[in-house]
Amino acid sequence: MTSETLTRVRAGRPPGTEPRGKGLLKHAMIIVFGFVMLYPLLWLLSSSFKPTEVIFREPSLLPSKVQFDNYTDGWTALAHPFQHYLLNSALIAVLAIVGNLLTCSLAAYAFARVEFPLKKLWFALMLGTIMLPIHVLIVPQYVLFSKLDWINTILPLVVPKFLAHDAFFVFLMVQFIRGLPRELDEAARLDGCGHFRIYARIVMPLCLPALATSAVFTFIWTWNDFFSQLIFLTDPDKYTVPVALRSFMDAQSGTSWGPLFAMSVVALVPIFGFFLAGQRYLTRGIATTGLK
Repeated sequence: MTSETLTRVRAGRPPGTEPRGKGLLKHAMIIVFGFVMLYPLLWLLSSSFKPTEVIFREPSLLPSKVQFDNYTDGWTALAHPFQHYLLNSALIAVLAIVGNLLTCSLAAYAFARVEFPLKKLWFALMLGTIMLPIHVLIVPQYVLFSKLDWINTILPLVVPKFLAHDAFFVFLMVQFIRGLPRELDEAARLDGCGHFRIYARIVMPLCLPALATSAVFTFIWTWNDFFSQLIFLTDPDKYTVPVALRSFMDAQSGTSWGPLFAMSVVALVPIFGFFLAGQRYLTRGIATTGLK
């Protein structure tokens, strides 16, 4: 028993506890840092209820005059009602989730359970693609999709997801599958199951936390993706939420900050909803996968 533990015991405190004042100080610091992190979001929410002319003149988080005109004006300010762009983003995000969960899980099962030539080399090359920035890939991708006549369609944003394009999610699921007991596979193989049936009936039901984690991250990254959608979508009718929000900004006629902030708040609602719905699985998936 260390001297610090003896001191705690003599003072009448259990070995794992801290002085009350020290604990309150830690909680106060956490609250302060949490407020600093949330301040931009709170400022955005507050500014969405302010007139455009006072947004940058009134630093207070509590608006002196609350108005909802920014939401009504922003909803109908563009060529289509804002729900049109929400549906466009939702369609791309749903297809991206389906593609990532299906193909990345298949690739992960192959790397984790199937033996094939040069397996370690291919796995290393797959991991190496994570380090390639999008700006390096966007030009050859644009040339390829242009030759396929896919520009101004959702195909460049969706089809790669059905080809196990996101190496991060493959790696995430590989780590999770490697932690599952191989005895389950052997028992299923004795019952006559092949790789596909083992994948579908044994591995995938046990990989629910990793699948939920991949789904949440895929939705957030796809919903917030501005660069790729700006490059491949040229028709305003096909604009997604990030590109539509950019349309509120005009260097010549000025920026409609109030409607822009209001629609930014609307665009954040699906992200928060999806995150809260999968939060339990997200925490389990990150915690268990990181320890494998």
